[in-house]
Amino acid sequence: MATGTVKFFNRKKGFGFIVEDESQKDIFVHVSGLSDKIQDNDKVTFEITEDEKGKKAIDVKRS
Repeated sequence: MATGTVKFFNRKKGFGFIVEDESQKDIFVHVSGLSDKIQDNDKVTFEITEDEKGKKAIDVKRS
């Protein structure tokens, strides 16, 4: 389980980015990968998966 901070999340567009604590890299997050509602600056835990577009966060929960 990875940890990070929500950099931004646009509810209208349904996506945003999380800064992963370990790597300090931005990880894409889509509304379909959320387990909890999130907003900017929330501390979260998540799993990382990869598809043809790159890494993305799934099973995102506020911590």
